[in-house]
Amino acid sequence: MLTTRGRMPRIPVLNARLQGFGTSIFSEMTALANKHRAVNLGQGFPNFDPQGTIGREILRQASQAILHEGRNQYCRSFGALELTKAVQNRFQRFQAIDYDHESEITVYCGATEAIYCTFSALLEMGDEVVVFEPHYDSYRPSILAAGGRDRVVTLRPDGQKRFTFDPDELRRAFTPRTKAIILNSPHNPTGTVFNREELQAIADLCVEHDCFAVSDEVYDHILFDGKPHISIASLPGMRDRTITISSAGKTFSVTGWKVGWTLASSRITNALRTSHQFITFCNSTPFQYATAFALNADDSFFKELVSDYQTKRNKLHQGLTEAGFDAFFPEGTYFIQADVSDLKRRLNKRTDMDVCRWLTEHVGVCAIPSSAFYSQEDESRFIRFAFCKTDDVLDEAIHRLRTRM
Repeated sequence: MLTTRGRMPRIPVLNARLQGFGTSIFSEMTALANKHRAVNLGQGFPNFDPQGTIGREILRQASQAILHEGRNQYCRSFGALELTKAVQNRFQRFQAIDYDHESEITVYCGATEAIYCTFSALLEMGDEVVVFEPHYDSYRPSILAAGGRDRVVTLRPDGQKRFTFDPDELRRAFTPRTKAIILNSPHNPTGTVFNREELQAIADLCVEHDCFAVSDEVYDHILFDGKPHISIASLPGMRDRTITISSAGKTFSVTGWKVGWTLASSRITNALRTSHQFITFCNSTPFQYATAFALNADDSFFKELVSDYQTKRNKLHQGLTEAGFDAFFPEGTYFIQADVSDLKRRLNKRTDMDVCRWLTEHVGVCAIPSSAFYSQEDESRFIRFAFCKTDDVLDEAIHRLRTRM
């Protein structure tokens, strides 16, 4: 994540819209973890390749495309035919919504480029975008770079330790200048999966204000305890005003492939493609073919994915709790939020960043301060642990937390 806006020295040459976005918190914490030989549960990427028979075949498909099928040149700007068809089939299969693979699906260099292209295409100077915080790091810079302004609504924990929004606060965030709202479900870093009631409240405001919904759904297959993923595009009146964004990285443990996509009406897609063709034109061709194979995987792959991650979630949650953390149970994603208010007082630390530094230096476990995911509110109660790691890594982290805290 980016360091909190407004606390960084001015960067020469950089335009005013992007001033304040400094070095990534991930870079800072990873460097600290390396220095102290800490177990790194900070950065949110798996330390393993795709698993099982299907996982090995996904990798083989990439190798085959490079070495034996000649898939090493530009593909169509909006994506290889096999991949756009696979995206179409997947969304129909899991969300029962049909999109035309030729005119309504576009492939990008990851979901991050899709987010950037979306705001680059949709926003005029001064347009406003409603943003839930805490949030993924690219949202605000993408909005500001396009000349827009963000209107923040903060997610806060309820009595069940589940992060949600105040409907009245959300309504107040919409103004005559609102062009879009961006939501992320399952949500990083809180682990919340928006339910139908919450999505309907968002959809109602989008219809009332005639604005777009940008829906970041990159964790759509990583849900726990039978929690369903509902795409906001499936709600009445929302298909033709929603840009649904997803990618291969989180589901298939290939974050380095950077293959993402959007699903949107042809009217919106035409705008997105105009932006996309002047940014990356197209992305890595061979990985698109391997991703197409992955998206068509048998249901058993997705069930095993959820089972494996739920086991990892439970393991880390138990370890954190036994070490004295007030850990929350995520409904989705591969992150756990821990309230460190008591630990801050016990250690006489001022911020969540101070706690993370102490954990890395003295306990040998690295986490991410959740204040880095906020822009408007100085939230220093929480730190984020990632459990998308092999069991030996999780076990070592838990051992250190239990014995060194």
